[in-house]
Amino acid sequence: MAASLKSGWQSLLAAGAFSGLSALTVPAANYAGDVFSLEIWSLTIPLDDDGDGFADDVVMPTLRNFEDPDFFHLSATSDSIVFKARSDSAKSERAAFPCCKLRELKKNTDVPASWNANDGLIHNLTITLAIHRTPGPGTAVVATGIYSENEAVTALRLEGAKLLLTRVGMEPLVLEPAYVPGTLFDLMLIVEDGRIRAFYKGASLAVWPLKRANLHFRAGCEVQDSAGRGSGARGDGEVEIQKLYVTHKG
Repeated sequence: MAASLKSGWQSLLAAGAFSGLSALTVPAANYAGDVFSLEIWSLTIPLDDDGDGFADDVVMPTLRNFEDPDFFHLSATSDSIVFKARSDSAKSERAAFPCCKLRELKKNTDVPASWNANDGLIHNLTITLAIHRTPGPGTAVVATGIYSENEAVTALRLEGAKLLLTRVGMEPLVLEPAYVPGTLFDLMLIVEDGRIRAFYKGASLAVWPLKRANLHFRAGCEVQDSAGRGSGARGDGEVEIQKLYVTHKG
């Protein structure tokens, strides 16, 4: 088991999972969808345009050229996607907080992805991102993570000045005690043989057990307001994602 885990994540690093992401980007980006492929994602947006009381989802083929200047758009430098949400935005039916966030789908389908921590595959998410701001005091932003249905089993979170990687049932890992908003960094999450291995800025961070099913990746901007959602005085949370890469290999 340990040998399999070692060979799995080492092979991903040897293949250049961080550095190789640049090959996946499109030099001339005209839309957010030109920055990295959105083929395996659906996007939950912080709007209720259809009036059903819940946040809407955008899927392919609409997602390919979808943009909104308020919450999902190309960055000023045309090399990242900007995700924004407010504490008082619409939220999806089974969510506790508003978000503008990508949710993983099964490849070449519109069916939500669902995989197990011990299914014989190496599940990898590699991302380059920056968190620009939270909505205000008493709030936090979650930018990416691994979810079991709607529960985050591990999540990247900016809470005050602390950049954290939360772990269900365990103490969070402190990535930066005083994160500078807007600073880009790399994060890799690998799930294999009932374990999660995390890499931060290209270096091994930690490994811990995970015995969960119905898993999938998410990435974007979720705003969490412990002081009471719906305060119009609060601003928005903002996350910039420059590179995003997901694989499931045997």
